Amino acid sequence: MPTSALDTIRVPDRFEALSGEEQSTLRSVIVPVESSLCEVDDRFAEMFSAGRGGLLVLKGVSGAGKSTFAKTVPIFRESVVVESITSNADVPAALAALPQTDGNRILVIEGREALGQVAREAIEAILHAINGFVRSPAGAKTLVVWPINTDELVTIVLDIASKIGAESLLGIDQQAFTFSGPAKTDYVGIAEKTISALNAGASLHTLGITEERASQIASESSTIGNFMGRIRSELHKNVQEVKKLLPKESLHVWIVVVAPNSDTAVNAITRGRFSAADIDRMMTSTGANIVADLQKFPERLGLLGTILDARVVHLDVWTALAAARQFATPKLRELMKAQGMSTSSDPQAVERMKNSTLGRLLADNTLTTGRRGQKAGDNTLKAFNGLTEIATAADIEVNRTIAEALKKAGIIESYELEEPFGNEQSTYRSDILAKRNNGMAVRIELMWRKSASPADVSNYVLRKLEIYGKSAGLLN
Repeated sequence: MPTSALDTIRVPDRFEALSGEEQSTLRSVIVPVESSLCEVDDRFAEMFSAGRGGLLVLKGVSGAGKSTFAKTVPIFRESVVVESITSNADVPAALAALPQTDGNRILVIEGREALGQVAREAIEAILHAINGFVRSPAGAKTLVVWPINTDELVTIVLDIASKIGAESLLGIDQQAFTFSGPAKTDYVGIAEKTISALNAGASLHTLGITEERASQIASESSTIGNFMGRIRSELHKNVQEVKKLLPKESLHVWIVVVAPNSDTAVNAITRGRFSAADIDRMMTSTGANIVADLQKFPERLGLLGTILDARVVHLDVWTALAAARQFATPKLRELMKAQGMSTSSDPQAVERMKNSTLGRLLADNTLTTGRRGQKAGDNTLKAFNGLTEIATAADIEVNRTIAEALKKAGIIESYELEEPFGNEQSTYRSDILAKRNNGMAVRIELMWRKSASPADVSNYVLRKLEIYGKSAGLLN
């Protein structure tokens, strides 16, 4: 696992970085450019009437999204398929090897966008091959798309193509189609969708970029590719500034909510398969004063959860009770007896911890259904309420049983209770400092409650993150 959640953030500015993603992910990221889709529709209609394929010279500056548009047409036109001829392939040979297709096909000529990337002699050979291909049965339903970003190459390609095939190759207008890309007003939305789809629901805010700053960057960007590159640079700048303030310890702060059916509350304020704390959701889930306090740091607020690798994790009451019964100290057993609780050992404690949400996530597994959503019976609730009462006055004793269960289960290597964190001016003690088998240290805060709602959990988590943020010097 990376030392920081920031190390895994993906902010691509080229389609190549998205080419391996599932269709559902691309559909959530790509914005339709209707004028360009209409041009493709018109060319296919013209090709159908003429009974032959064609060439579309797609003109646009680098970063406008020409290739992205061409390769994602099938997202918006289900009857179309896309194939490519790579930059290192011989175009005439590749065309000769293509089979006939029953439906409409777009064939993208890659890596030949500027004059320096292809010689005039090669251009003529390519266009002769394209002209022969689109007139053959194999190319009759294929629209060859040649993305170009320089006027010089556009002029040469159109001149040669018009002499070779005229309107039968280029269409009636015999001109290049200018692709300007998505509107600037869509840039921020595209960035939000892309970051969310590729980073388990993260947002620009998560990267420490406010809406106002994102809009400013958009107004200064020439293309969507340029905008995404600037967003990535802004992220890196934010990260470097924050890293200067961080202590040497790599920060991993996990809030463990122990309450009946607390999984519902946790689900409402987390994102992704690793139960990452969603600052945006938490800020809207509670009206507590903590919201106003944290909004004083707009640039760092979103980054806070990411920097701290903040997780909000559910621990079911069955596992908590089993750990207490199995690993209670003599002092805790006396407190449990006073609450009318059973103090009999529970040999299932270790197995329950391994299968719990907390155990699975600490072992680098993703979320599973497990006991999530099950309802505890009256006897279980009564016993758990007694344990919660003990935790209000003797939380160290109760927290120790959770840490011991994790250790006995082989999930963590060692642990310390009430371990200090911060500097001399601002010192805070974590409930548990757990050292994982891979050497990573996770600071665990246990929230014991007889019941929990998204608002309650949000308030608790935000308060803890504020404490850690200030102790680390991030919110000063």
